[in-house]
Amino acid sequence: MMNQTTGYVGIAAIYNNSIILGNGSMGILIIPKPMNTAINILTVIILFITMISLGCTMEISKIKAHLLKPKGVAIALLAQFCVMPLTAFSLTKILRMDPIKTVTVLICGCCPGGSLSNIFSLSVKGDMNLSIVMTTCSSIAALVFMPLLLYIFSQGFTGLKDAVPYVGIITALVFTLLPCAIGIFINHYKPNYSATVTKVGLSILIISSIIVSVLSGLAVKDVIWMILMPDVLAVAALMPLIGFIMGYVMSVICRLSPQCSRTISMETGFQNIQLCTTILKVAFSPQSIGPLFLFPLLYITFQCAEALLLALCFRCYQRVTAPHGGKFWNSQPYASKAERTGSNDQYGNLLQFIIT
Repeated sequence: MMNQTTGYVGIAAIYNNSIILGNGSMGILIIPKPMNTAINILTVIILFITMISLGCTMEISKIKAHLLKPKGVAIALLAQFCVMPLTAFSLTKILRMDPIKTVTVLICGCCPGGSLSNIFSLSVKGDMNLSIVMTTCSSIAALVFMPLLLYIFSQGFTGLKDAVPYVGIITALVFTLLPCAIGIFINHYKPNYSATVTKVGLSILIISSIIVSVLSGLAVKDVIWMILMPDVLAVAALMPLIGFIMGYVMSVICRLSPQCSRTISMETGFQNIQLCTTILKVAFSPQSIGPLFLFPLLYITFQCAEALLLALCFRCYQRVTAPHGGKFWNSQPYASKAERTGSNDQYGNLLQFIIT
């Protein structure tokens, strides 16, 4: 379990002062210790399973291939660690959000790419190998960029310089790399076990997510209004949408193929929500973060809805233009046909497992 650091002491003071001042934007959250411990443990389990499953989809040979031709990965990392943090910073400034909300949004905006982007990249016929490599690379790069970006952007807000729990965040990032490495090890030395690990992990992930959702709902039922306020809803809706759009625009400007551009678009808009939730729930005390540890759940609702809408628009456009532009949609310089088929089959099986 990650240590709670003195970093949240400053933000706890801000939180308590806001309550005393009675500005109406805060609520007191008291979670029974057993329930709080259970939520923390399950949140960490969800993060662990997510990352080990991601590792099981990685192949060392494909990582090397993309590192030898790093243009796509480099642009994706630039979009991930420039567009999203800047978007989070700008939105919190424009909406004049409270310090608690500001820290929450900044942490979400500085998180690396999430594994859901891999599935949605498949839905828009993206480069699956590039998508998986990008998710892994952003998780590794986050070990340096996430604390650095949080330090830089927190300087722009009064009272937040000592409020970010850097030790807890770095611990969480290291914790994400360990299971990912285990997954890569399994896929490399025991590839026959990868599918089994992924399916078993998915079952545990679904059960754990349901339990966490129920416990969290019970814990915050009296102050749930705090994460349903207009400014929080606006950020949750706008951040992923801006990420999708800017990721695609940057890729087009850099003259990447349409397939790579769609992939980078998905990677930019999707944050690692499991990591964000773990940081907010474990690195902060309930009294300091309040019910805002559920902000990632609100964010993932909007990002999935918007990604589904974009995928639907892409499919409709593809159907209309297919007789005239089939070659346009099938260009993929980063992988052979056999590699594309393998990746698509892998995620197709995963999607089939989810449905059944």
